[in-house]
Amino acid sequence: MTIRAVVFDVGECLVDETREYGTWADWLGVPRHTFAAMFGAVIAQGRDYRDTFQVFQPGFDLYEQREARAAAGQPEHFDEGDLYADVRPALAQLRADGLWLGIAGNQTVRAGRILRELFSTDVDLIGTSDDWGASKPDPEFFVRVAKAVPFGPDEILYVGDRVDNDLRPAVAAGMHSALIRRGPWATIQWETEEAKALPTFRVDSLLDLPHRINEFNASAR
Repeated sequence: MTIRAVVFDVGECLVDETREYGTWADWLGVPRHTFAAMFGAVIAQGRDYRDTFQVFQPGFDLYEQREARAAAGQPEHFDEGDLYADVRPALAQLRADGLWLGIAGNQTVRAGRILRELFSTDVDLIGTSDDWGASKPDPEFFVRVAKAVPFGPDEILYVGDRVDNDLRPAVAAGMHSALIRRGPWATIQWETEEAKALPTFRVDSLLDLPHRINEFNASAR
C-alpha cells in the first residue's frame, strides 16, 4: 500500500521548542542550562518530561501554571521564527508531490490557534489533543487521526521525534512512521532498538521525506 497522507507532530518536529522551555526555566527561577540538563536526564530515565518541573517545584501543575503565565502576560508562544528551517520547503514539496498533509500533536487550544495562523493554507488538517480530548500516546488520539484523514491507516505516514509518543502508538494503529532526528527525545532514543526497528523511515531532515516516500511508493506499485 502506498503512502498518500503525511501527518506531522508539532514539538521538535515542526517547532523548535528551545525558546518555550527556556521561558519555563525563567518562570521557575532556574538557570536555563540547569533546567535543560534535568530535562534530558528525565527523558533518558524514561520518565514523563513533566517530572522535570516537579524537581524544581514539587506539586507543579502544568495546566494551572500555563494559565498563570497567560494571566501574567507571558503565555505560551511560538511563531515563524521557531519553525525548523526545513519545514516550509518540505511541506511545499510534499504538497507538489500530491500528498495529503496534516498536523496533529499534543497541544493546547492556544497552540492550536497559533498553528492555524501559521499553516492553515499549507495543510489539510490541524488537530490537537485539546481539540480531540485525547493525548498521545493514548490510542484514541490515533483513532482520531485516522478518522480525519481520507485514506486508510496503512496509507498514512506519521512523522515525529519520539519513539514512545509517536512511533509506537502510530505503528500500533496500523500507520507508517518516520523518526526525525532532532530535539532531546530523538537524540536520546535514536540508538535504541525500537528507534531502529519501528519506523518506516529514519531521517535527519524533513527534506529527506519527499524522496524517501517517492522511493517507497514506487517499490510498492
